[in-house]
Amino acid sequence: MKKNRVEFSAAVENEMKLQLPALSVNEGMARAAVSAFCAQLNPTALELADIKCAVSEAVTNCIVHAYRDSFGEITINVKLCEGRLIRIEIRDRGCGIENVKEAREPLFTTDAEGERSGMGFTVMESFCDELRVHSRVGKGTSVTLLKRLHK
Repeated sequence: MKKNRVEFSAAVENEMKLQLPALSVNEGMARAAVSAFCAQLNPTALELADIKCAVSEAVTNCIVHAYRDSFGEITINVKLCEGRLIRIEIRDRGCGIENVKEAREPLFTTDAEGERSGMGFTVMESFCDELRVHSRVGKGTSVTLLKRLHK
């Protein structure tokens, strides 16, 4: 079932920005920081778990795919908007994705060794109301997660 498109224009009530090196040890920090910031909206435990899982997947994609064998940073911008809407943007300045539509297909992977499942975008999408991906080869990728909390 297709989800309703979430309105991006809701007024921002609070905002957090975080920049971390794209290291696997920072995935937990990113998840915890975003979760702690979103907690001010008093989400349910399930809503908070959804946010944590989606953020983990997005950050892990940056760590594993964006910089490959080089060093880089991950920028996370969280906006708490009117109507209990949370907008989380996770951005890297890595290699980019050649074909975003193909990359969003379940089980698609560029991992020749078969260690990756190709389910990252599918998982993110399942835990959010909307997922947007913008990427330019050689410039990086921006993943925006939108989640509207219940009242």
